[in-house]
Amino acid sequence: MTTDQPSLPPQPRPVVPQRLVMAVAAVLVGGVIGLAGVYGIGGLSRNAGDPNCRAATDLAKTLTPLIHGEVAALNLATAGLKIPDVTFQDASGATRKLSEWRGKIVLLNLWATWCVPCRREMPALDGLQARLGGEKFDVVAVNIDTRDLDKPKTWVKNAGITSLSYFSDEKARVFQELKAIGRAIGMPTSVLIDANGCEIGTIAGPAEWSSDDGLALIKAAMQGEQAKS
Repeated sequence: MTTDQPSLPPQPRPVVPQRLVMAVAAVLVGGVIGLAGVYGIGGLSRNAGDPNCRAATDLAKTLTPLIHGEVAALNLATAGLKIPDVTFQDASGATRKLSEWRGKIVLLNLWATWCVPCRREMPALDGLQARLGGEKFDVVAVNIDTRDLDKPKTWVKNAGITSLSYFSDEKARVFQELKAIGRAIGMPTSVLIDANGCEIGTIAGPAEWSSDDGLALIKAAMQGEQAKS
């Protein structure tokens, strides 16, 4: 024998306060606006970066065919990025700024004696400076040893590094500043910079800069810089 279940009265639909609806809508709209600001309006395309560095990204595009062989690991800039005006010391202890090299292509390199790939790369950087360094291009290699500050100077002398000027940053702040913008993941790190201080490309790890591939790349960058100036 079955017993009829009592029928329940219809339940009222929950009412969402209008104020809550408006708050949620505001958050969603704000999120969309935020994405548009980061990625660009019109299809949420990737942010073009600093408009003052557009010439550097244009130059980077022209170098694409040269990214192979000994410099295949170089990542060319696709969004304008101004490199911080980092400071370091020269061999006499005087403070120097990256902006002192404005007007020429710069290969900014960070190295340390405790970094085996860095030590292996230094002769190639020295050879690159010997071949192409001058009014239009320079290798700025900054040592970031934080202990036994005489050790890197002794190593440079014993390794026969004669063309590179000696620069150092015993606090390793240069590394931290580049790391903050995503351009120093490990050691060594090299950033190719145009005459206005904008990134052309970055490489994490060593490269044979004085090879035919390295020389061709830097020469093309110098020619491209001259053409846009």
